[in-house]
Amino acid sequence: MRLIPKIHDIYVGKTVLATVLLTWAVLGGLDVMLALVSEFGDIGKGKYGLVEAFAYIGLSVPRRMYYLFPYAAVIGSLMALGQLAATSELTALRAVGLSRRRLGLAVAGALAILTALMVLSGESLSPWTQQRADALKSSAKSGNAVVAQYSGLWAREGETILNAQGGQERELNGDRWLELRDVTLYQFADDGRLKSLAFVKKAEHRPGGWLLRDVTRTYFNDRSVRREQVPMERWNSQLDSAALSAGTERPRYLSAMDLRTAIQYRERNGLDASEFEEHYWGRWFYSINVLALCLAAVPFAFGTLRSGGMGKRLFIGIVFALGFWLLQTQFVKLATVYKFDYRIAYLLPTLIMLAVSAFLFKKRSG
Repeated sequence: MRLIPKIHDIYVGKTVLATVLLTWAVLGGLDVMLALVSEFGDIGKGKYGLVEAFAYIGLSVPRRMYYLFPYAAVIGSLMALGQLAATSELTALRAVGLSRRRLGLAVAGALAILTALMVLSGESLSPWTQQRADALKSSAKSGNAVVAQYSGLWAREGETILNAQGGQERELNGDRWLELRDVTLYQFADDGRLKSLAFVKKAEHRPGGWLLRDVTRTYFNDRSVRREQVPMERWNSQLDSAALSAGTERPRYLSAMDLRTAIQYRERNGLDASEFEEHYWGRWFYSINVLALCLAAVPFAFGTLRSGGMGKRLFIGIVFALGFWLLQTQFVKLATVYKFDYRIAYLLPTLIMLAVSAFLFKKRSG
């Protein structure tokens, strides 16, 4: 079977894309409206007003559209193919030699374009705009121009535990760095005893490590306590801004690269990284799930949907998408509880769905 697109492939692809985009816009619009209504409860806190609420929702749109796309893809695909079946266009296309397998490839090819754009957005635009949205909201509600996401931050690096009361990302002459304020460093010995306690006025993350300014350090020996003050010292630590950001933001809003950094940081310090692994592998299976979900929906475009109206196609599409989402969610939760590989948890529902679809495909072909 040749994979070069022909005029009927382009026609099916354009129909599917148009319906998916329309469905996506409707779902996105409803989600944005509901989110805006939920923000009204925070208006009036600090300097967070109506303008800030609109700005926050506007910046969160790429993230919302990213998560809505799989459901829009399967619902839109079913509605498009069901409409083609209802008007006997699929029958005509099959009469000229278009097989069901070719139809599935036409649908997958069309959706692959949007899926690739969503994967790119999920790794760049979506995390960036969501971080700006959260920073804007936190800053406005706290009434302080300083980014509040690092307030009360706790982190661990080896035998050292860090606590910061505030911080922000700074930029000067093209140079960007993370600056933490009022930092306390707790250093423990191998036996769990507190070895030293350092109060740092300002900590700056620079290439090669941290630059600590105005340091007051107290050493706890077996029978004595010693204190010293230094204006500046370096702290060679692998703890970086990406790991700290991952600790202050929800994992589902991070890019795969940031999630990987957070996983390495937690594994290095003996911390639980399961939540980050869950979302990390979810990023990898995002495109697979979208294309597999839409391919599995192709058999529903024949037979049952041919005699059904728009409401019936919409209902089946929603049930199909939600059923897959619930199945995969349960497998992922089981992976968290029983500690097996998340890749298996994400792959099994996809294989089950494709197996059921293949069975229906052969049954309706017979």
